[in-house]
Amino acid sequence: MLSVTDTLRSSPLFKGFTDVGLEAIAGIAVVRNFPRGTPLFVENMVGDSMLIIGLGNVRISAKSPAGADVPLGELGPGAWLGEVSLLKEGPRMCTAQALTDVTAVELRASDFQKLLAQKPQACVKLLMRIVTHFGEKVRDNRESLRSLLGRL
Repeated sequence: MLSVTDTLRSSPLFKGFTDVGLEAIAGIAVVRNFPRGTPLFVENMVGDSMLIIGLGNVRISAKSPAGADVPLGELGPGAWLGEVSLLKEGPRMCTAQALTDVTAVELRASDFQKLLAQKPQACVKLLMRIVTHFGEKVRDNRESLRSLLGRL
């Protein structure tokens, strides 16, 4: 049986969280199981939650302008996806599909918003980690972004 707290603790996103902070976040989390081949979510569907992978592997892909499925990578235990949904509801930017049986911890945006009022320190810490991670992604992919902009 997957422990929500242990799953959160094993994710780099929650590194340095106190037990109290982890328990606060775990209190709103739901364990979700996705059989092999099942989508966790699909590109352009409305996103209202983030997932932290506890067990299994997930394939990330997106549609090209021509409609072809373009693989973007794979994620495994400890990785997270859909984190933008905690900040703002909107369309998913990619498709996430279970490559193996997957067990994940889901944090729904509506529950997170309620927790933000009750336990702001843990929630703000998580939001800061998400923003920091995005900043690192942008920095790490700066040359690719410049190349894309040069083609416009």
